[in-house]
Amino acid sequence: QVQLVESGGGLVQPGGSLRLSCAASTSLFSINAMAWYRQCAGKERELVAAISSGGSTKYADSMRGRFTISRDIAKNTVYLQMNTLKPEDTGVYYCNAQITPRDVSWGQGTQVTVSS
Repeated sequence: QVQLVESGGGLVQPGGSLRLSCAASTSLFSINAMAWYRQCAGKERELVAAISSGGSTKYADSMRGRFTISRDIAKNTVYLQMNTLKPEDTGVYYCNAQITPRDVSWGQGTQVTVSS
């Protein structure tokens, strides 16, 4: 399995920005897709954004235009830039690596709190 270490969460005011990082223990080229999920209070875990090994990206409708997923291949790291944050973005954000559809790894999660 791939080891994933997330960082960058914290407390931010509404309208603010945060950048999350997810460092993988292996080359991103060996991973079919990387993604960020989140779990907000009382809700199921949901996809935020994903990036394929070829660099294609996709976003959940509610995050498109505010969040950007990117990667640094040399650092085996995927980022999630989050702008114009809203209180409803509060939750635990998880990094996900899909080696194959059956071989999936998760990070430990990082808390994002949007509050004044």
